[in-house]
Amino acid sequence: MKRYTPALFFQMIPVKAFFVLIFTFYYFVGLVGQNTILKKVNPFIGTADHGHVYPGATVPFGSVQLSPDNGTQGWDWCSGYNWVDSTIVGFSHTHLSGTGIGDLCDILVMPASRRINWSEVDNEPKNRPFLSKFSHHNERAEPGFYEVQLENGIRAELTATLHTGIHRYSYPTGLLRSVVVDLGYAVNWDKPTKTGFSKISPSLITGYRYSTGWAKNQKIYFAISFSEPVLEHNIWSQHWKDGEIETRKGSKLQLIFADNQQRNPIVLKVGISAANEEGAIAAIKEVESDDFDELKVKAQELWKFQGFNIQVDTKSEELKTQFYTALYRTQLAPIIFEDALGNFMGADGEIHQAKNFQRFDIFSLWDTFRAANPLLTILHPDKINDIINSFLSHYKEYGLLPVWSLRGNETNTMTGYHAVPIIVDAYKKGFRGFDVALAYEACLKSAAQDIRGSKLLREYGYIPHDKEGQSVTKTLEYAFDDWCIAQFALELGKTEDYQYFMKRSNAFKNLFNPQTGFMQAKLSDGSWKKDFDPFLSDHNWEVAEYTEGNAWQHSWFVPHDIAGLLKLHGGNKKFINKLDSLFTVDSKVKGDNVSIDISGLIGQYAHGNEPSHHIAYLYSMAGQPWKTQKMVRDILLSQYNNQPNGLCGNEDCGQMSAWYVFSAMGFYPVNPADGNYYIGSPLFDKSTIKISENKFFTISAENNSPENKYIQKAFLNGKILGKPFITHKDITNGGILSLIMGPKPNKKNWASTSR
Repeated sequence: MKRYTPALFFQMIPVKAFFVLIFTFYYFVGLVGQNTILKKVNPFIGTADHGHVYPGATVPFGSVQLSPDNGTQGWDWCSGYNWVDSTIVGFSHTHLSGTGIGDLCDILVMPASRRINWSEVDNEPKNRPFLSKFSHHNERAEPGFYEVQLENGIRAELTATLHTGIHRYSYPTGLLRSVVVDLGYAVNWDKPTKTGFSKISPSLITGYRYSTGWAKNQKIYFAISFSEPVLEHNIWSQHWKDGEIETRKGSKLQLIFADNQQRNPIVLKVGISAANEEGAIAAIKEVESDDFDELKVKAQELWKFQGFNIQVDTKSEELKTQFYTALYRTQLAPIIFEDALGNFMGADGEIHQAKNFQRFDIFSLWDTFRAANPLLTILHPDKINDIINSFLSHYKEYGLLPVWSLRGNETNTMTGYHAVPIIVDAYKKGFRGFDVALAYEACLKSAAQDIRGSKLLREYGYIPHDKEGQSVTKTLEYAFDDWCIAQFALELGKTEDYQYFMKRSNAFKNLFNPQTGFMQAKLSDGSWKKDFDPFLSDHNWEVAEYTEGNAWQHSWFVPHDIAGLLKLHGGNKKFINKLDSLFTVDSKVKGDNVSIDISGLIGQYAHGNEPSHHIAYLYSMAGQPWKTQKMVRDILLSQYNNQPNGLCGNEDCGQMSAWYVFSAMGFYPVNPADGNYYIGSPLFDKSTIKISENKFFTISAENNSPENKYIQKAFLNGKILGKPFITHKDITNGGILSLIMGPKPNKKNWASTSR
């Protein structure tokens, strides 16, 4: 009898069939792996305290963010939702991920179980008669999906496509089947200025909501289709004319459906557009199915195969959840702003069409230029040219590059002109899918503006505090942006511009006080502002010296010239002593109007706000990388957790999470425009970044553990790595960074100096 050995078995399989078998095996292994990752994401991390994130349904960079609103006013409801709340007033279609100012929450929809008497409704969201209590025990969220059972027993399920929010409402027997659409709903900074409905057919309505707030001229158009015809409607407005409702206070509409025996759920598709109602209708038409469960699967497939290009190996399930949730959050902003027809409202208030590129918006650049944008150059290189082209679209519409753009509105919030480092970083990394000459022109124009203190910088070489608030922060950040322009000029062979902007990039030196070792406010006569206190913070930006911080936190922002900063301090040893003090001094911040953004304190290091994010890596640049390794590991473990309060500060459109993603893998872009990533202390035994279908970059940490946080040796592709950083090309070329970890610092033999 013939024996079938494994070798003989494989010889019997045709070659083509063999490869099909192998491919199928790895495909399903990968599918299972991606499903596991999806289950690891916890969208409720950061919904408590000051994280300001929303838990609702969206797709990667989706135009729709369909999420519950508590109806509560207040700073910790900037996203419309906070874990401590116990009520839901509805589900709206636009939300901000972790910002410090509240806006949006447009087109509120809510299932209602009784007829609404609109005379009961006033301007307070908490007084809506359709508001419902809920319990977190009856609430669930995953990427692309959210569900909750309300106190009256109605079950609400949400999912999304790129431009459309999908609702499914299941009603218990005996309850009226109805849905409310409330265009007057608003929280915090936002308020409606003009709203309207139009009835197109028994199963389709359209309308619009104009509002003002942080975004002064926000316009959003919508179309809503229903799975069943509307039996009757119940309207509130100032007047009804020609089949339209218009009001400056906010229209409200209750839609009532037939009470049939089947008690089928009501499914709504809500398409949105920033251009017109035609774009909103097109959004609904691009939804390929009427089946909610099928649409949920499609939304989650987008996350599975586009959203998780990094896989980590660790025995800690908690760390996996924190990592994959952070990775998820880095892909909620910016959003794809053009509608289903390619149209959008520009920064000039006019309607434009995106041609040959995809128009993005919601640019929180003061935050995201530091790490979130550099992370996209690794994980989503296909989106970088579109983002730069979106900047240039804004420039053509507005005359300057965006500072903080919110759905076509330039808010001019925060300091610097930080679109510049993102453009320059992209150019230096080889991205060329944009008009380089126009990009350079836009950088020069932003540097030559006469607003936001920049004219004073050109006149004095620093920004005098007696002429402009936030003078220290503005001077430091403009200096970095100008260094970026200098590098752009150098790349383009513009020598005179290079020399000019390199000189401007030295502005930080004019504010360093060698007597105190801090960057301090200077007056127009060249004298220091009196009564300096490095612990003092003032959130009044008209008089503050520093933006959302104090001297302890802002004096380290010279990412383009750390060697120059070391020299100002008198060398590595004195610099490191000062850096040690940052992490060990009293954590009390002084002042009558202390910025609430100063959070996540370790000494005076404030991880809850972006100016501190690069600081722990400065030890490596000063020759003591083991201190970077210790501090980075301590920050990773102390400032993030798998709970609703798991973020120590505002998420800020992905920056807080991007720091975690980079640092947990083991490196970080200290200068976000030079293409270098400084090595810290990886949390995981192995992290694998998918560069392309057949190319990967792996960070392997041998002997890694909570105790073994110090690097003993490092190898890049099998060769000894003696420097404390890797380059962008090292990553995108694919390969392996091998780190040998141990319990004690290696102070002599790896990347250290003793100057």
